[in-house]
Amino acid sequence: MLPILRSHQQYPSFIEERLRLHYSNGSLLFIAKDWALVAKFWVTDLSDTFQCVKGTYSCRGPQSIDPANLLRSYLLMLEVGEPSITMWVNQLRRCPLYAILSGFEYGHTPGVGTFYDFFGRLWNHVSPNIASRRRLSRKKPKRGKKGEKAPTTNPKRIAKLISQLQRRTAIRSQPFDVLLRLFQQQFLSVSSSLWFVRNVHALSIAGDGMPVQTAAQIRSKRICSCRDQGKNQCSCHRQFSQPDCDMGWDSYRNKFYFGYHLYSLVAADSPYDLPIYPRLQRASRHDATSWVVSAREFKAYFREYTWDRVLLDAAHDAMAIYEYLRSQKITPFIDMNQRNTGNKKYKDDMMISRNGVPICKKGLEMRDRGYDSSRARRKYHCPLVVKGVVTCDTPCSVSPYGRCVHTYTKDNPRLFPPVARNSNEWTNIYKRRTTCERSNKRAKEDYHLEAAKHRSTMMWTIRVYGIAMCQHIDAWYQESNLDLKPMLLSA
Repeated sequence: MLPILRSHQQYPSFIEERLRLHYSNGSLLFIAKDWALVAKFWVTDLSDTFQCVKGTYSCRGPQSIDPANLLRSYLLMLEVGEPSITMWVNQLRRCPLYAILSGFEYGHTPGVGTFYDFFGRLWNHVSPNIASRRRLSRKKPKRGKKGEKAPTTNPKRIAKLISQLQRRTAIRSQPFDVLLRLFQQQFLSVSSSLWFVRNVHALSIAGDGMPVQTAAQIRSKRICSCRDQGKNQCSCHRQFSQPDCDMGWDSYRNKFYFGYHLYSLVAADSPYDLPIYPRLQRASRHDATSWVVSAREFKAYFREYTWDRVLLDAAHDAMAIYEYLRSQKITPFIDMNQRNTGNKKYKDDMMISRNGVPICKKGLEMRDRGYDSSRARRKYHCPLVVKGVVTCDTPCSVSPYGRCVHTYTKDNPRLFPPVARNSNEWTNIYKRRTTCERSNKRAKEDYHLEAAKHRSTMMWTIRVYGIAMCQHIDAWYQESNLDLKPMLLSA
């Protein structure tokens, strides 16, 4: 049967009544951290959870539990730092506070199977993993230099991938569609209305990836008879317990790891570094490849959101990405890769520095005179002109104004972006790129992302989105300045 739903207006009354019932006689005590948990879920409205998963429920059978309570309980589990569902069920049975904040009556909390049944309703796939468990072994990616990410296997791979995705008229359905809709309707839209995610019609988005290690080694089982024939090494199909994971390169720890590559799009203009689209991908994927896939999916899922600026690190410094952003009228802020750092010839006898600034015959960078958006070009003039007079002893132009050079974005959007890399505007905007690193740090260290021992993409995806939801809840709590202690202790 369909569950009996509780509105968000009824939830605070339920908490207040049950807390006074179990904690008013002094036998149970609150600590300072408990008040923060109460306030966080006091301001979190999850009453529309059932509408997002309504199609997975039947009108027949036993009475179902309100999915909002199950989701709230899972988010509470992440907030207190418990990585195991089984241990969390025990916590609900031991601690009245956790059961009450989840929305359950103390002594009548759900079991492990009820939680996993709810997780299955959030996963639109017949299997908890996307790939088949029976597959060939994948090769390790190339080892990157110390402190650098692994290089792409093919320089033209990004351009081919963008071309393939642009030819698709419709986005493919993903197993996490229900989970994404839940995140968008109950968290991202609320943060947008509170202005924690600034103008959704002119978004400034930063993107970055991080490794997620799920196991110490690859777990696979032979299904062939090569060993019986004396072949210890073979390239036959094997059965993997985590078929969506593979080997990746961790540039920070300077080692290979087995697991996923979590790529997150973060609102760069958010004061709380809020994630807006986390995406789990194979560990062997490069950041540039992950960005292309995530950007394509985000634009398809969030059609009402418009991109204005993109802030990316040097791993995304690929010409195909610049050309794609220019076609979408998105301003790129991408750091230059250190490869090919020498000067280059532009037109005629003009040389261009690594920052895209023309160099005069004296070896000096020319002076920037601004960007003409209507013609998509930037104007430079002689650096030795003082108060309208050329002070150069060997002027390269008879004009009293000195020689002028125009650089066109269409000629090389990588070297000649709309905002010059050596400008104050670039510096002020690009410093917000680290917002994605702070968001990833919160997920990995504050919420202990890798502490779980899941073996399915379903559970890892739910954990990633659950942590993203908690980050939004934390922002609402910090902004609310809600103090419930006087009210709940007044009775």
